[in-house]
Amino acid sequence: MADRSFLDWPFLEDRHRAFAADLEAWAEREAALGLHGDHDLDGDCRAILKALAAGGWLRHAVPDAEGRLDVRTLCLTRETLARRSGLADFVFAMQGLGSGPISLFGTDAQKARWLAQAAAGEAIAAFALSEPEAGSDVAALATTARREGDGWVLDGTKTFISNGGLADRYTVFARTGEAGAKGISAFVVDADTPGFEVVERIPLMAPHPLATLRFADCRVDGDRLLGEPGQGFRIAMATLDVFRSTVAAAALGFARRAFDEAANRAVSRRLFGAPMADLQLVQAALAEMALKIDASALLIYRAAWLKDRGAPRVTREAAMAKLYATDEAQAVIDQAVQLFGGLGVVSGSPVERLYREIRALRIYEGASEVQKIVIARQALGALRGGG
Repeated sequence: MADRSFLDWPFLEDRHRAFAADLEAWAEREAALGLHGDHDLDGDCRAILKALAAGGWLRHAVPDAEGRLDVRTLCLTRETLARRSGLADFVFAMQGLGSGPISLFGTDAQKARWLAQAAAGEAIAAFALSEPEAGSDVAALATTARREGDGWVLDGTKTFISNGGLADRYTVFARTGEAGAKGISAFVVDADTPGFEVVERIPLMAPHPLATLRFADCRVDGDRLLGEPGQGFRIAMATLDVFRSTVAAAALGFARRAFDEAANRAVSRRLFGAPMADLQLVQAALAEMALKIDASALLIYRAAWLKDRGAPRVTREAAMAKLYATDEAQAVIDQAVQLFGGLGVVSGSPVERLYREIRALRIYEGASEVQKIVIARQALGALRGGG
């Protein structure tokens, strides 16, 4: 059983503690969390989505009746799911991220039209931002959307799109004006829209549905625009500002599982006539793993707490949480593999699977190098009196 003492930290409220206990109990008995997508990726994703919807957990991926998107709840959900299943975490996360621009910037009519479907698992969501020449540099995206009558026509290519080929609905970012960040807008595009095409699926080291998408004379109605023309960059950054902390939470879940596996292995495995856990080198390794886990959790729940308290932006705090938690989870999992020895690299073993799962999180939603740039700019801006 994972250490849950962090739930007593002041960043969380009683409602979060109750939520975490309920989710933990559900996850203990839910068979769908054992699916990994190794043989039927799309089928497993749909089965997990169905289970999450039936359990009522997907409703936390979108705002509640008061319009509140609780980031601490998002983080607790991703941490708990990731500890058991990387694919389950992915399915939940994409419902949130794919719907995030609608949650944050949609009109009342747009929210009513699309968010209930996402919360019920009736429509799978995706977030289509990255392009072949515009990944980390979002402002350089080349996909265009031009006005035509009362609608818009999209042309361009998106790649490395999570849920690509599986999603029913995509939030797509396209250029509607000048070069740079100010000329980008956001649209909601259904998968069956004429002119939309899934070019290819992209196989990954840890099975997740990813694809390259193409838009060719893809026409959408005017009510598919989110916010105002030219607000797309702001919409994308604000969405990432919320969900970046949850990526860190998923990494934390992976790290906690790796620590549990390594600690149990150290206690049960005998080496030189005594439990491996009696060796000082092993104890030092476990101590460093525990330290990285707690430090990550503090950064994650600080960022989530600040956002939930009404901070307009938590760019610095979310970037710190994402950078530290994903990088250090990689280190924790690597150490777990080392402590397992030969068994640690056997295909399908828990720590081998974690080793493949964690690597992508250091790239998704802003690579570690990008987070360093963000943190540095925020720190310099504060020194210069710019925030």
